[in-house]
Amino acid sequence: MLHPATLYGVAVVLGLLVGSFLNVVILRYPAALMHQWRSQCHELLGQEPETQQAPPGIATGRSRCPACGHGIAWYDNIPVLSWLLLRGRCRSCDAGISVRYPLVEALTAVLTVIVLWQLGPTPQGLAGIALTWTLIAASGIDLDHQLLPDQITLPLVWAGLLLNIFGIYTDLQSAVIGAIAGYLSLWTVFHLFRLATGKEGMGFGDFKLLAAIGAWFGWQVLPVVVLLASAVGAAIGLLLIAARRMGREVPIAFGPFLAAAGWLVLVYGETITRLWFHLY
Repeated sequence: MLHPATLYGVAVVLGLLVGSFLNVVILRYPAALMHQWRSQCHELLGQEPETQQAPPGIATGRSRCPACGHGIAWYDNIPVLSWLLLRGRCRSCDAGISVRYPLVEALTAVLTVIVLWQLGPTPQGLAGIALTWTLIAASGIDLDHQLLPDQITLPLVWAGLLLNIFGIYTDLQSAVIGAIAGYLSLWTVFHLFRLATGKEGMGFGDFKLLAAIGAWFGWQVLPVVVLLASAVGAAIGLLLIAARRMGREVPIAFGPFLAAAGWLVLVYGETITRLWFHLY
């Protein structure tokens, strides 16, 4: 019922706010997981409990400058705007603030608007926005830690299957086959590569993320998702090697490329699928 300009304005503001929250998730959630894993290891080995203080939770603990520990006031925490006004510097110690924070906020807002523009304020659009936010968080964590937590990927699988009970994106049969085929395809590649080279080419989180994409959009999109993700990932890897910013043995997180390909299918799925079947 909103005027389109108002609707997109709300989407931009919401995207910026959610992007700010996703920065917190990307920063804090892996630290909390690793602290939890260390505590469990100490307990299983019968050792003294973890003595290191637990990191702040996602929804608790005030944001602080990582350099000086100064608490960040609300007016210095406005998405994108505060970073620009502060010129990317901490108000207290003048230490640099990573440009990634405003980039994640702006990216979240832009992708939210694109999904809303393409799919509208429909069940497909609203679910797609939630998927977009989740993929951004998963990609950020994978870039930082080469980790795709089960707490993110597995709920995505179940959410896709649940949505497609009602045929939101595809029929349930295609979704179930997509989840199975998505997991098994990369699982097979992983083991064949390990047999051939003795090395692990990807993580189990990649299997689950592709299974989630298959559960959301059906088995039909999996070939083009893998092709897009592999081609872009290989191109970026070669560029980084050519620029000597990384060696040949340095692993590259594959999750962000899968996430980007899955998002393209969300927004332009019908066009991509038609083109794929037309070509092959």
